[in-house]
Amino acid sequence: MSLPEEASVDLQGVAPETSTEELLPLFRQMLAIRRMEEASAKAYSQGKIGGFLHLIIGQEAVCVGAIDAIGQDDYVVATYREHGHAYAKGVAAAPILAELYGKKTGLVKGLGGSMHLFDKSKNFLGGYGIVGGHVPIACGAAFKAKYRGEKNVALCFFGEGASTIGGFQEGIALAALWKLPVVFICENNLYSMGTPLYRSLAVEDVSMRALAHGMARDRVDGHDVITVKRRIEDAVKRARETSEPTLVEVRTYRFRGHSMSDPGLYRTRDEVAEWKRRDPVRIARTRLIEELGCPEDKIKEIEADVKKEIAEAVAFAEQSPAADEYKQYVYKEQS
Repeated sequence: MSLPEEASVDLQGVAPETSTEELLPLFRQMLAIRRMEEASAKAYSQGKIGGFLHLIIGQEAVCVGAIDAIGQDDYVVATYREHGHAYAKGVAAAPILAELYGKKTGLVKGLGGSMHLFDKSKNFLGGYGIVGGHVPIACGAAFKAKYRGEKNVALCFFGEGASTIGGFQEGIALAALWKLPVVFICENNLYSMGTPLYRSLAVEDVSMRALAHGMARDRVDGHDVITVKRRIEDAVKRARETSEPTLVEVRTYRFRGHSMSDPGLYRTRDEVAEWKRRDPVRIARTRLIEELGCPEDKIKEIEADVKKEIAEAVAFAEQSPAADEYKQYVYKEQS
């Protein structure tokens, strides 16, 4: 079931067929993630969110499409840019934002912050701040499923910069050797922090690394959510039916800097503007109206509903009490 060695990404390819019933909820998810991230950026600039904040704006189709290709019992392991992945896995916006705000009502009681969201009830096994260090963790989840005779699959998201890290190499080596039901998804946004692709990888096709392990591979344009979903569905089917891993490179682009502290001056305005023409949210909206005949009034209803959802989530975060669980780990009562 392995893919041919000449597999390549087609940034101008024709999107797979879909329906309003399939695309509309995916559009809503992407829009909600976009608005949640914009609200996070605003709160950060106002000093209401501290620490690091890495936004996924521009990359929404990757996590939404990929996670829609799996089931509720399947696992997701992500990087520190994981707000959208958590939302796509079913975590509500309110506890996500509360966690970013460092509030007691946050997803992990305000102890994790932006880079360490986690929800066992959704099988969202965390965002991780150590680049590439989470790849073996995803392999562990897949190993557990195989060992117990379960049919669960693990999705592991990482950036192209992580593909040069030892943890990544060890993880894919074990996945191939033990035939683990895991799909490795490289969200290649062309920049490792501020380092462009041509300066960080001798071979820019990250999926080529699968060939050293006899592993199936694929490359896909990450700006159409249905395209992402279909191609990840193929990899998930392989993992579920034959317990074979796949390495998928998804080409995408972040519209903002690496983090809120990064002005992104290493990119030209023309470059960013060119990639914004491939905005996944806009692409889905246009396709719904022009190709599938979805009434624009229906789209506007969804947009209003999303605006209300995120406004309520922001209010929840701002009105929640500050985290205090950390005290038991920092202070000790004197006897």
